[in-house]
Amino acid sequence: MQYRGISLETFTKYKPLIENSDFTIQKEAALSSLDIRTVDEPIRNVITALNDIPFCFTIQSCFGHFVFGKQKNPKNLHPLPQTEIIGDIEYRIAYVAVCVQRSEPVARFLSELSDIQKIDPRYIQFGCANWFWERQVNSYVIQVEPERHSKRDSARIPYREAKHIEELKQDVFVNIHSLAKSSLG
Repeated sequence: MQYRGISLETFTKYKPLIENSDFTIQKEAALSSLDIRTVDEPIRNVITALNDIPFCFTIQSCFGHFVFGKQKNPKNLHPLPQTEIIGDIEYRIAYVAVCVQRSEPVARFLSELSDIQKIDPRYIQFGCANWFWERQVNSYVIQVEPERHSKRDSARIPYREAKHIEELKQDVFVNIHSLAKSSLG
């Protein structure tokens, strides 16, 4: 399922896994409704890899977008310019929300997914979002957002901070992709 236009303002800390006997049915429904062309192109391989894991499926994702100056496209995928932008940039959060099945390999998977935040804990959070959990138990979110804005899905930030986030989100998605690939074997 790809929930669009929903705020992650309910981001919370990690919740423990619970039994979910409907996981297989929910995963099949989510994958049958997913049109990979609707996923931001730079992370399609990440989403595909996560959905290939037997005990996991994606709920929603975003590559993260920068809106500034004359660049008003809310789905902008272009890198920030090399010359400093005067004024704040609207940053729309980069994240991946997944649902997992309570099973033996999931604890390690979630631990390794959580470890990605160690790259820069001031800008990367791992936990749950109440909105997702209420609709899909055992759902977890990893997001790239300044810690002070961690409960919001967008923020106004200065150029230098935006450049830092731009680099971080690349690292985060590379790490998620590697984790997903290693979880298949």
